[in-house]
Amino acid sequence: MPEIVFRRLALIGIGLIGSSLARVARARGDIAEELVVHDSTPAALARAAALGLGDRYEADVSTAVSGADGVILCAPVGAFASIAEAIAPHLAPGAILSDVGSTKQSVLRDVGALVPAGVHFVPAHPVAGTEYSGPDAGFAELFEGRWCLLTPPAGTDRAAVARMTELWRRTGAMVEEMDAAHHDRVLAIVSHLPHLIAFTICGTADDLADETRQEVLQFAASGFRDFTRIAASDPTMWRDVFLNNREALLEMLARFLEDAQAMARAVRWGDGSYIEDKVNRGRKIRRSLIELKQA
Repeated sequence: MPEIVFRRLALIGIGLIGSSLARVARARGDIAEELVVHDSTPAALARAAALGLGDRYEADVSTAVSGADGVILCAPVGAFASIAEAIAPHLAPGAILSDVGSTKQSVLRDVGALVPAGVHFVPAHPVAGTEYSGPDAGFAELFEGRWCLLTPPAGTDRAAVARMTELWRRTGAMVEEMDAAHHDRVLAIVSHLPHLIAFTICGTADDLADETRQEVLQFAASGFRDFTRIAASDPTMWRDVFLNNREALLEMLARFLEDAQAMARAVRWGDGSYIEDKVNRGRKIRRSLIELKQA
């Protein structure tokens, strides 16, 4: 068996990502010798214990990280500042602190300044998920063939980055390093904006008159069903993502609205060639995703 990555790994939060990471760590046996689980919600922590996701379950976050050589924040990014403040005095010298948040500049802002000297900070974002949440939602195969993006600050210990890279590779993920600001702009278009649009479309449908709304649900085509799947995602997580990637998201939303207005003009004036070009470009992107095995 390969050398174990962490002697004691603490997962702070046991939702979809945290519970999936716990499951793959338990299944492989070479990610963590001891797995400590914490969640701020007692019911979630109790459920994690019932599912056998860890070796220890700690209601107190400072106790959970004590003596750990690896700590991964798996809570919504809006909670990171308060968590970091609570755990900072209890992080072991030489430990690696990481996360799974969907926004990275906010993580550098909220956590980076609180990391004690001698603790290595390696932010990460596994680009994987489903619309489900909670300890029961996770599964060991979630990260297989997906990307995990690491955004370590300048000067981060390379051995610490290598250990986090190895952890994510053992989950089945592909790993790449990226600047935090660039990460947030990329994710704004490929993830955050599509979720914003999905929530908005479903809200529009819900605001229709009762009779029409019932027909929307009864005769929903696959396109609308895809939006409802995305819109079923965890509201706390996505509220925090939108607010913590505000600038990049608003930039991409403005660009999208300009393109939507151009499409509306094409429809209004019967510009079939413009419409067909947009459809073909969409088909091309879909084919590219399939070729990259990211569909």
